[in-house]
Amino acid sequence: MAHWTQIAGALKEISAGSVANVWGVNAANNIFRYTGNDNSPWIEIPGALIDVTAAADGTVWGVNAANNIFRYNNGGWTQIGGALKEISAGSVTNVWGVNAANNIFRYTGNDNSPWIEIPGALIDVAAAADGTVWGVNAANNIFRYHNGGWTQIGGALKEISAGSVTNVWGVNAANNIFRYTGDDNNPWIEIPGALIDVTAAADGTVWGVNAAGNIFRYSS
Repeated sequence: MAHWTQIAGALKEISAGSVANVWGVNAANNIFRYTGNDNSPWIEIPGALIDVTAAADGTVWGVNAANNIFRYNNGGWTQIGGALKEISAGSVTNVWGVNAANNIFRYTGNDNSPWIEIPGALIDVAAAADGTVWGVNAANNIFRYHNGGWTQIGGALKEISAGSVTNVWGVNAANNIFRYTGDDNNPWIEIPGALIDVTAAADGTVWGVNAAGNIFRYSS
C-alpha cells in the first residue's frame, strides 16, 4: 500500500533529483544532503540558501535570501550572474527559475550570459530531466511548457515538481497533495497527506515536507 514514511530531521524545502540525490534547506537556511542512510539521513553542506534544487544527473543549484544564484561543483558553490527567488534543475542543461517579479528564466548553458527570459509569469517553475517544464502562477493556475508556449492544465496548485513527463506532483493552498494522471482532461489524483512542499524525481522518487518541517518519503 502506498504510504509516507517519516525521515528524521527538519526541512522547510526539499528537492529530489533521484533516489540518491536529495537536498533540502531548513528554517535557518542551512543546507542538507541526504546520506542514503535513514538512520543518519542528513549531512550539512556549507552555505545558506532559501531554495535548493537537485537533478537526476547530480546537478545542484540554489538561491539565497538575497536572490543570488549558485551552482554546486566539487564541494563548493559558484555564484552565477542574475537574481532568482526560486530555481529548478532537471539536468545540467535544463535549469529554470523565477525572479521576485515572477518573470521566468531558462539557463542558456553559458555562465557569461546565463539566462534567457521566457514569456509568462510564474511563482514556481519545475524542470525535469527529460525537458519537461511545468509551473504555477500567483492565482495557482497550472501550466505546462510545450513548443515555446504555456498550456494551462486544469486544477489549482501553489507548488509543483516535475521529475519527468509522467512523474509530476504538486500541493495546493490547503496543503493537499496531487499527482498528475497523464490525462489532461482529468489531470490530478489526490494523494493522502498534507505537505507544503513536494518533490518528484525522474526515477519515481518522491519526498515532501509538511508545515511542521517534518520530512517524508513516498513509497508506492
